[in-house]
Amino acid sequence: MEKIKEETLLSNKNGEETNLPFCKYGSNCYRKNPDHFKQFSHPKRKPDINIDSSPKKKRKIDNDDKESETPPSENKVEEENNAEESKEEGKGNEGKSNENEDVLECPPTPPSMDIKEEIEWKFKVFMPQDFYDFWDFCKMQNESSPSDALIDLGLQLVGPYDVLSGKLSATKNKRPNYVLHYRYYYDPPEFQTVVKGDDDSQFHLGYYRDEPKKAPVFVASNKSKVNNLFTPQGENLFAATKLQLDVTIGKIKDSEKKQSLEKLLKEMCAFAKKHDYSLDVKTPAMKARERLVVAKTFHGAGIIVNVDENDVGYRPIPETNASLKKIFKSIADSKNEGVRMKKFEALQELTTIVQFANDECDYGQGYELGLDLFSYGGDVFHKTIKNLLSVAYQLLEREEFWEILEAHLAQRNVDDVSQLK
Repeated sequence: MEKIKEETLLSNKNGEETNLPFCKYGSNCYRKNPDHFKQFSHPKRKPDINIDSSPKKKRKIDNDDKESETPPSENKVEEENNAEESKEEGKGNEGKSNENEDVLECPPTPPSMDIKEEIEWKFKVFMPQDFYDFWDFCKMQNESSPSDALIDLGLQLVGPYDVLSGKLSATKNKRPNYVLHYRYYYDPPEFQTVVKGDDDSQFHLGYYRDEPKKAPVFVASNKSKVNNLFTPQGENLFAATKLQLDVTIGKIKDSEKKQSLEKLLKEMCAFAKKHDYSLDVKTPAMKARERLVVAKTFHGAGIIVNVDENDVGYRPIPETNASLKKIFKSIADSKNEGVRMKKFEALQELTTIVQFANDECDYGQGYELGLDLFSYGGDVFHKTIKNLLSVAYQLLEREEFWEILEAHLAQRNVDDVSQLK
């Protein structure tokens, strides 16, 4: 206790004396929000960037078309030569060698964490109560292997569930990059996969959230090898699974399998009712969120940013979704570097407009453009995505999303999404 007290008094993030309580994560703390450092002391670390800007008047928002986008996998582009990742030097490993570990990998899990804290630490977002209750329901169906309880439905519990099952853990030679575990090509950092379906379409279910520190706003589905769209499936995993059961039972012809799935559906509905979970595909809370969406974005789930009484917080991109896609396609399809640089001028003009928007506190514009580029896909856009979203997430105080995205862009795979290999 004396040692902890001394460290608390002598080490906050600026190396100044403080009486704040000691952060339980110590030097491994991944949080960057200034409010966190006002509440807890930490070993000396680099100060966060301070961006100063003053609010000014802005234009009204303007939603655009809902055109879907198919994967640009056939439009292979040159990879960027951005090998800026450096090797982690002894961070939090008490003298152990980190020679082969990348800085983007999750640091070691601090001791004395309960399972909920551990999952939040590893995936940088916390899981809502239905996540754990759904696990309990699956244990009732298959006690020895809850992850496989929905196999007859073509679904399997993955992602953070692999921590609950004990499948995903550090080994002597390799520590999994948890934020990349079952992160599919089009998954934005706002989305966390928890259930996988077939590999042909890469159907998967996960939580979509607007802010990393808040509860998910709904469960969504995506077929990564079909398109980049994320479709709401209900407010919780029970509602999303019921929807899948209803669709599957309606198509099935095998009477024995149909009876088995109907039994599963009945038991799940009873469990959900007992625990007071809505089974509606669209709840009042989801409808209320729709009214706050400032831009639909290419992925369809939309974004929310704070817009004050002076209409400051978001301004629309001065291009329709259709024209944006034409700009992106012309860049991705360029036959040589000279043509590509010429086509990039239109996108560069947009990024300059975003800088002006950021200066006037309309942070949502760069957020939207960065996510649209991510949803369109293509390594050629990664540098621009980094420039836009690293700033947007910091200005919006959603730094955990940037940490997830930074790791994803460094290893954005189409097929290799599991860290169990």
